[in-house]
Amino acid sequence: MLKKIIDLVFYSNLWIALCALAMALQTQLILNQQIYISPLVGLIFFASLFLYAIHRIVGISKLDDFLEVERYAVIAKFKHHITIYAILAAIGGAISFWFVPLSIQLSLIIPGIISMGYVLPFLGKQKRLRDLDHIKIYLIAIVWSWVTVLLPAMELNQLTNMAVWMMAFERSFFVFAITLPFDIRDLKVDTHSAVKTIPAVIGIPKTKILAVGILFLSFGWSCINFVLGTYSFSILFALLLSVLSTAYFSYYADQQKHDYYYTGLLDGTMIIQFLLVYLFSFF
Repeated sequence: MLKKIIDLVFYSNLWIALCALAMALQTQLILNQQIYISPLVGLIFFASLFLYAIHRIVGISKLDDFLEVERYAVIAKFKHHITIYAILAAIGGAISFWFVPLSIQLSLIIPGIISMGYVLPFLGKQKRLRDLDHIKIYLIAIVWSWVTVLLPAMELNQLTNMAVWMMAFERSFFVFAITLPFDIRDLKVDTHSAVKTIPAVIGIPKTKILAVGILFLSFGWSCINFVLGTYSFSILFALLLSVLSTAYFSYYADQQKHDYYYTGLLDGTMIIQFLLVYLFSFF
């Protein structure tokens, strides 16, 4: 019973949508000293749920040779359920989109196009943007930073604040780093799909070192925001704890075989970071 609940949370894409929500709320908390549920954060949650559901549905149709792998078997089994979740998320996203300001609606055009191109096979030979060599990890980092940092900052009329852009770089580096272990996990699938990723080019050991290095670079951007006065020492310490724990999880990811480690823990480092920042914001 417990496994079914965990599978529902992870593979219905509720978990990754909560990660996106957590990152957006973290931006609110740092820039505005409080968190609140606005149409924008509702849109971020529902749009993430919708896009990742579509990604699952389209992706599983290309992986007939890997259906014996547990995570793909679960996704294939509940494909119709995921379709229902996508429809419900689309409705929730449309309602939220209606209530956000026009400026934010317009700012969603570029990340929206990138996101849809990432999940839908609009290129020749039924390829998606994620099926192009090397590009998918950069697209993920850019879109997540745009959606979870720049959009909340725009809602707070702080887009011209230099600290916001430092935060955007910090977030993109963090997301880039935690995506690298997923490329290690998916190495066989990407090789089968003839997609070259960073682990395929430089190998797994160097990829792990790269992930840890990029995580500390993300903390470097945090230090700049500390110097600028945007981050208090307690927030900086929370981010350091997040980087250290995430670096540990990333470095040892290739020794873990169960997908819960990736989909649950590595994605969950975004929620962990938010909880640490929220907790230390009281000090």
